Amino acid sequence: MNGQPDVLQAGQRSYALERLRGLQREVPQLTQAMVLCRARVEQHRNTDLAAARDNYNELQSARKRLADALGNAQLLLMEAEEYQLAANAGQLREGLLRFDLMSNVYRPVYDALNGFAAQLPVDGTTNAQVVGRLMNNIKMGYYPTDPDNIALILKGVQFPEGVTTNLLDPCCGCGKALRQMAEGNNCYTYGVELDGVRADEAQTRLHRVGFGSFFFSQVSREVFHLLFLNPPYLSVLNEGGGRARHEKRFLIESLGVLALGGLLVYVIPYYRLTLDICRVLSDNFENLGLWRFTDGEFKKFKQVAVMGTRKKRDEVLQDTQWLEWFAYHPGSIPSLTELPEGRYALPARPLEVKTFRGEKFNEKELERQLSCSDSFQRMMARSELDSGVKRPPLPLSISQIGLIGGSGMINGLIECDTPHIIKGRVVKVTRNETEEKFDAKGRYTGTELYETITNKMIFNILTPNGFKALT
Repeated sequence: MNGQPDVLQAGQRSYALERLRGLQREVPQLTQAMVLCRARVEQHRNTDLAAARDNYNELQSARKRLADALGNAQLLLMEAEEYQLAANAGQLREGLLRFDLMSNVYRPVYDALNGFAAQLPVDGTTNAQVVGRLMNNIKMGYYPTDPDNIALILKGVQFPEGVTTNLLDPCCGCGKALRQMAEGNNCYTYGVELDGVRADEAQTRLHRVGFGSFFFSQVSREVFHLLFLNPPYLSVLNEGGGRARHEKRFLIESLGVLALGGLLVYVIPYYRLTLDICRVLSDNFENLGLWRFTDGEFKKFKQVAVMGTRKKRDEVLQDTQWLEWFAYHPGSIPSLTELPEGRYALPARPLEVKTFRGEKFNEKELERQLSCSDSFQRMMARSELDSGVKRPPLPLSISQIGLIGGSGMINGLIECDTPHIIKGRVVKVTRNETEEKFDAKGRYTGTELYETITNKMIFNILTPNGFKALT
């Protein structure tokens, strides 16, 4: 996986195993519902045709829900690497869809479906090997995309001449995959990474890196020519029951940053081509293609690359069955070696990324943003009032001259017909005054001494003819 790892913590459980546990209960319930609906159809078919028709419709609905449950079980079993059980689920699903609902022989179907549900690997004691394998995969969490397969993907991308293209990886890991895609192709690379250590390393390879979760980052809309998306897919359920699978969430929340006509490269295991993901892909992308990784990598990680160019979302729902079909028939997926050269041309127009901020504080990114801003220059520059020539609109009064001189603003070289240097200063002056005192009858009672302190403005002037002090 190229991006954020799913770290296994106390109280977390495997998503796949939890879903299989739910299906172990759901399959028998839906099977029983089919049997009951069939019995009600038989009960009413000769006496109440409307009730019989309603129960038959309910019977069809129950079969569809059961077929969907078996399809989900097949994909989850592929993830658990229980390939024989996955094949059994597929066979049961196909047989159920062909089954004559008005048949009177329901017992073999009932037994086969209940027997299948009982074999699902949900018991941590009897299926310890399956549980351990899934949880170990979750703990590993981080799988950089294979360079050889990146090279094959690049073969199918046509970069425009004379245009710098913007590339984004929302879970970039160490940045190796995106760096390889950009190298020599006149690209500007952007990445977001949850893990701090990997994000630091990514900064040595990519132009800009946002720290933290992509879901809480701020990124301009529709400004990227290419979106490389390899999200985490081995995930868990948290204690509160919240699902931590991110294949669909990453796809939905990141496609808005991709420009119309921009290329999506979406790397996921083939068994994650579920209906909901296929719906998002079909409704938002055209020229969709699907290629599996080369044999060694495909055997280890089951990864495929879904590629397509973004279009305006269709108002009419598109067909998804052709894409879903590959999840159940991985052997039919063409290899990346068969990807036609230059099949996908990136938009040949420049795009500006005005906003790109990760969730967490990033010193290097802050330094870069400040270097592009003139805020510091404007803050440190002297204003026109500080550095320009100051000419009052009206002549100054004596009191105003005193205030200006005392503040130090009249201080320096005065260029005029008789150049001189002037410096103003304020000194304190103490004066002693006496006042004679008399009583009510006019008799002299004595003298009272007052001391007053006042400010005195002095201008020291140095002229070619000597020094003068004006008070």
